Amino acid sequence: MLAPRADRRLRSLLDAADAPLTLGALVDGGFDPLPLPGTGRTLERWQMLAAVAAHDLSLVKLFEGHTDALAILAELGAPPAPPGSRWGTWCAEPPDARVTLSLQPDGSCRLSGTKAWCSGAHGVTHAVISAWNEAGEPCLAAIELDQARVTVGDHGWQAAGMANARTVDVHLDAAVATPVGRPGDYVARPGFWQGGAGIAACWYGGAAGIAEMTRQRCGPRPDAHRLAHLGAIDVALAGAAAVLREAAAWIDACPQASAQLPAQRARLVVEAAATEVMTHAGRALGAAPLCRDARFAQAMVDLPIFLRQSHAERDLAALGGALLPPAEAPWPL
Repeated sequence: MLAPRADRRLRSLLDAADAPLTLGALVDGGFDPLPLPGTGRTLERWQMLAAVAAHDLSLVKLFEGHTDALAILAELGAPPAPPGSRWGTWCAEPPDARVTLSLQPDGSCRLSGTKAWCSGAHGVTHAVISAWNEAGEPCLAAIELDQARVTVGDHGWQAAGMANARTVDVHLDAAVATPVGRPGDYVARPGFWQGGAGIAACWYGGAAGIAEMTRQRCGPRPDAHRLAHLGAIDVALAGAAAVLREAAAWIDACPQASAQLPAQRARLVVEAAATEVMTHAGRALGAAPLCRDARFAQAMVDLPIFLRQSHAERDLAALGGALLPPAEAPWPL
């Protein structure tokens, strides 16, 4: 399991929390300067994400977005984040919500349009936002949200799962921002797939949190059926952890290469393991904790929503396509 190896100070904070933690508490506590992906400590970065995820999936959604934004700024040579700032990474591109970017003579830019899927918009101070320039090229910009030309919406999220991440639309009316990198850099940089694999560490942490709650609730004399479910949970998580460790080692060994294949494999393995964990947890414990245990019930509704950041069969098909000849045989032991 990854989470017990996370920073002891972070684990102490998470274990002692008797009220919901906030992104601000993690930032103010100095927990956000995670090791950057591909710098030799990628697994340590993922262990920190997994530890937060095991505690609260909505919180890790915000924490991962904040730390991903910091990593993007560093990778693309942008000015560092102001001390104490809280960031979102808002780069979803649904067809009905597109932001345009207009460069200004002073080197700044203006952002206009509606940005959808903005997690934590009510609580962050800044964001890295994807947009499209006049030439139709995908771009990134960093924006401070405390300006009159930015309006954070209040509606849109209908699900009970991940509700505490407060994902809403943000409306931009020629809002002042700063370009980050060059057109196309967001997807082209090595950090894109490195960060995508980091999302799998969050899913893993959420599943490990459910697994640990299941283990603690098995009782002093669990029957054979409950033990079998616990064993199946262990098998699923052990396989997912091994794939995540392998992916982290690959990224550290090849930091400038595309991590698409190991990232896609890790995401799909962890998604399958997390689904398995939820199935066995529910069958092992029955309805009682789903109805009477607020933390367990919240995790069980949060994780399926979070997992849908996976593109399911589309990702499986993309992975399969990458394995076809003339690619090397992918399964030596």
